[in-house]
Amino acid sequence: MANKAALAIVPWLACGGVVAARAAPTDALVAKGAYLARVGDCVACHTAAGGEKFAGGEYLNSPFGRIATPNITPDKQTGIGNWTDDQFYRAMHTGVDSEGQYLYPAFPYEWFTKVTRDDVLAIKAYLFSLPPVHAPKKSNKLIFPFNIRAGIAGWNALYFKEGTFKPDSTRSEAWNRGAYIVEGLGHCAACHTPRNAAQAPIASEAYAGGKIDGWYAPNITSDTKDGIGGWSEAAIVQYLKAGYAKGKGVAFGPMAETVHDSLAHLHDDDLQAIAVYLKSLPPKRNHGPGAVATANEQAAGRDVYVTNCSSCHQPDGAGLAGAVPPLKANGAVTAGGPENVIRVVLGGLAARATYAPMPGFATVLSPQQIADVTNYVRTSWGNSAAASATSAMVASLTPKSATMMAGTHWCHAPSDPAVGKAAANDAGLLSNINDSNELPQMEKLVADVRRSAPNTPQDRLVNGLTASYCQILFKDASVLPDARGPRLDRFASLAYTVVSKHGR
Repeated sequence: MANKAALAIVPWLACGGVVAARAAPTDALVAKGAYLARVGDCVACHTAAGGEKFAGGEYLNSPFGRIATPNITPDKQTGIGNWTDDQFYRAMHTGVDSEGQYLYPAFPYEWFTKVTRDDVLAIKAYLFSLPPVHAPKKSNKLIFPFNIRAGIAGWNALYFKEGTFKPDSTRSEAWNRGAYIVEGLGHCAACHTPRNAAQAPIASEAYAGGKIDGWYAPNITSDTKDGIGGWSEAAIVQYLKAGYAKGKGVAFGPMAETVHDSLAHLHDDDLQAIAVYLKSLPPKRNHGPGAVATANEQAAGRDVYVTNCSSCHQPDGAGLAGAVPPLKANGAVTAGGPENVIRVVLGGLAARATYAPMPGFATVLSPQQIADVTNYVRTSWGNSAAASATSAMVASLTPKSATMMAGTHWCHAPSDPAVGKAAANDAGLLSNINDSNELPQMEKLVADVRRSAPNTPQDRLVNGLTASYCQILFKDASVLPDARGPRLDRFASLAYTVVSKHGR
């Protein structure tokens, strides 16, 4: 029940806080479990692309191979329909399944062990209320000796500590609730902590930032330079709830998925509790000053930036308030690793709240240019991150960003059913947009969709229109594959321009 990269930053366990919940009617227990499943972001790992919810089949990447997630619907043959309460709790609490086999730590039982039995069984009640789905488990693709489950016993002996969360009587209720969330079902450290060679979290560097499947989960300790020490509690809540915070940037990659699937659906007091706890984490850093760009490298990065980036992000990296995130003093930019900047430059970003979509530059810039501009933004305007991006690193991350740079990320952009339906009614307008008529066609398209879906937020309208156009564009054999990404990016930018001009 982790994020697809085996990580997340997820929140609170409802209806009982840090105290074990009392027995409740079945409908209340199921409702509680449904909320807890949102908290744990179970759907992210246990749902394959295009598959049934919770039916498993998603592959999680690890340095030792790929791990297939299981079916957790109540199907008796291929799911957990025959599991008892004790067996389900044992899996969550100790990482051992119904047959006594060790579960791989990609399933974050290291954190779930802190969750109360009542809350665990509420999740089970919810999962058992779902329709059973017959979906046999896929085979893991792990190299020897990591394909032998018995070896996990040794890993557990070294790195796993079983035990339910115990409140701290010297702390506030909000702090304890936040600790229960972050340290337990939320399993924030699974992403935001560096790991050793055995892929165990390094406890002494908890929450100081970690690499995850080609992304970098930033430092979320109270460090004022690399962490969130300069963030207010309100800014943290805003970021967790909406995926952006004014002057701090927007969520992307696995964090954007977590916001969409989990955090955006959580109660405000739960998000506030997370903020209280995160602000209390002692400041830490897991990296030193690192490499410094030479004068020639800095000049090369500046040239790329001025030509391709400064018109939106501004010459001083300050961005445009509410429209383009700043690069100056942006924690995602100055994180311990340059992976996030590289992947965003390669693949771009969908719209978020009032922030504009960003085009991808994979087909525009060379790997060396992307490395140069990454190092430039990480070391300019007071940013003092390491100039550690290289053309080889860009090349290694390009395959991971393949669907983004090809434009297909727009086909799966966060959307709205009403927008999709309205856009389908205007399929003629979508398919006939070209360089000579794009502005009037877009004006009419936006006006039509606004009439059909008047209350749709700006970002969902922009992303929904672009996702609908993507479906048409990728079926158009007359458009060359290399031209699809740039055309989609242009469409998204134009959609944002028209939508934002007319307001919500």
